[in-house]
Order: sequence, then C-alpha cells, then structure tokens
Amino acid sequence: MEANTPARSAGGPAVPAVESVLGYTFRKPELLSEALTHASAVRRSTARHKGRRSNERLEFLGDRVLGLVVAHMLIEHFRADPEGTLALRQDGLVRRETLAGIARKLGVGGWLVVARSEEDGGGRDNPAILADTVEALIGAIYLDGGWQPAESFVRRHWQPLIANAGLPSRDPKTALQEWAQARSLERPAYLVVATDGPPHAPTFQVSVSLPGMPDVTASGSSKRAAEQAAASLMLERLSGMPS
Repeated sequence: MEANTPARSAGGPAVPAVESVLGYTFRKPELLSEALTHASAVRRSTARHKGRRSNERLEFLGDRVLGLVVAHMLIEHFRADPEGTLALRQDGLVRRETLAGIARKLGVGGWLVVARSEEDGGGRDNPAILADTVEALIGAIYLDGGWQPAESFVRRHWQPLIANAGLPSRDPKTALQEWAQARSLERPAYLVVATDGPPHAPTFQVSVSLPGMPDVTASGSSKRAAEQAAASLMLERLSGMPS
C-alpha cells in the first residue's frame, strides 16, 4: 500500500496549498504531480500509479535552470570575483545539503509521492530525495511558465544564501596538495572506484591516496565533487596528526 500524501492528485484539494507555498500556480497541474513523484512510486505496479512518470526528467532540467540562475546571481553580487572563486561559491549553493535545507523549509517531504518501503526507510527526509525534488519543482515551473517564474522562484529562495555568504573556503584538493608538498610527499592520487545512479544523474565514488596513509573514499554528483569530498575527508583525518 502506498503512503498517502497531500499532493497525490494533481487536481486534489491540496494542490492550491502546495502552490501557495511555492508562490506559483500551475497551468498544467500534472507537472506539479510529476515533480513530486519519486521513482520508487513509479516502480510499484499499482493501479493508482499506472501511467505516472517519476520526477527524474524534471530534475535533470531543473538542475540546469538552477545552475544558470545561481551563476547569474553570483555575477551580479560578487562583481570582483574571478571565475574560480565564483565556481567555488556556486558549488556550495547548489550542493545537496543546500537544496535539502530549502526543501525542508518548504515542507517538500510532506508532499512527496513515494513507495511505502521508501517512506519506511526515511525517504521523506532523505537529503538526496529532497534535493532532487527541489530541482524537479524548478524544472516543472520552467516547463509550465517559462523562464521568469522559474528564475523568480530560485531568486526568492537563494538570495538570502548569496547575500549572507562569506568568502568560500579554500579548495580542499588544493589544501591537501599543499599539505603534501610541504612535507615533500607525492601529490595526492585520485581514483574513481564506482559509478552509480541513472545516466543523467550519476553518483561517483572516488578514493584519494597519500603515501603512508590509508585511502579515503567519498561520493559526489560529479567526479570533481567526489574528489573534493574525498580530499576534505583526508584533511579531517590529517588534522589530528602532528605536523
């Protein structure tokens, strides 16, 4: 049996409430329904979900829209920043944890259409699922209303994050390389050990190695993100060691 959620039916009474929170009224409410449908619900061959499409395609689109709007906002706000610094700022603003935080503020977890097994496993508060759903909502708004409402949605929820953002932290890969160089060690070596997920949204697992240290493995939505995460974990390990 599937979990009941307030936005299961695109034409149900809960849709206006969801739209009120989003600040956007859909011309095609089926797009809202699709954006809130996790793949686990589609995999279940029940009559209720027959013909329903998961939000993966909208997530793919929303990720691109989000990236462009945030890049534009950063160019506007940090007029003196070079490209590398802007890229670091953007990485923090579009990372999974940031998206999941916005999803929780909106209450997205209560709107999701998920399989009972996914719900029982904590899927409604899973950071990956919440982040993907926010991207899908952005994609749905873009398809339904075009660029302006999608941009407005992103600006409304990301502007406080950009306005309050300090200088980005030093790149973990750079910091780790400098740590190794200062001790006359070989440069850190990175290796992709696994790739999971659908082709449009893969997850990479990358290990980093240093002479005399056990390898550290981390994951990310791109090779670069996974390398940065692995370097960060290695730095955490090294921080407790004597210089």
